[in-house]
Amino acid sequence: MSHPVTYPQPAWCTRLIAEYTDSDARAETLSRSLTREQINWRPRPDAWSIGQCLEHLAAGNELYLEAIEAALTRNLNSRPVQEVTPGVFTRWFIRTYMEPSAQTKSGTAPAKIRPRAEVDAGILDRFLRSNERARALMRRGSDYDVNRVRFRNPFVPVIRFTVGSGFVILASHERRHLLQAERVRSAPGFPEK
Repeated sequence: MSHPVTYPQPAWCTRLIAEYTDSDARAETLSRSLTREQINWRPRPDAWSIGQCLEHLAAGNELYLEAIEAALTRNLNSRPVQEVTPGVFTRWFIRTYMEPSAQTKSGTAPAKIRPRAEVDAGILDRFLRSNERARALMRRGSDYDVNRVRFRNPFVPVIRFTVGSGFVILASHERRHLLQAERVRSAPGFPEK
C-alpha cells in the first residue's frame, strides 16, 4: 500500500496562516465586547462601522475561498512551492486596491460583498469562521503549486488569479479593513458603554 507524499508546510503557508491568526486577534480585541450600538456606529454617514468592515471581510473571504476550493479540487497533480509569486497584474492590484496606504484607491465594494446598513452582533464569529476556513484551505493548498493553480475571480469572472495570489489578496484585504475598523473604534464620538 502506497502512502501519499507529504511535504513540510511551505514558507508562504506558515506566513499567511500567522497573518490570519493575527487578524483574528485584532478583530477579537477590537470588537468582542462591543454592544450592537457600538458595532454599528459610524463616524460619518458615508463611512463604514466596525461591523460593516467585518461583514465585508467575511463575505469576501467566503466568495474567494469557495472559488479557491473549487480550483484546488480540480487540480490534483501539482507539487508544492515555498513562496507565492504574484504576477505583475496581481502586484499592481494589491498595491492599488488592497494594501492599506495613503496611495490605495478607495472604491465601491462589489454588490456581492457590500455590507448591510445594520450588522448583527454575531458578525465577529462569522468573520472568525471565514478565517478558520482560509487557514484550512491554505494548509490544503500547501501541497500544490499555488503559483499555477488558477481560479476565476468571483467578482470579475474574466480575471483569473492563482490560488497563491488569492490568498495574498485576501490577507491584504483584511489588513486594510481591520485598520479601517480600528480607526472607527478610536474616532472621536465613538459611543462608550
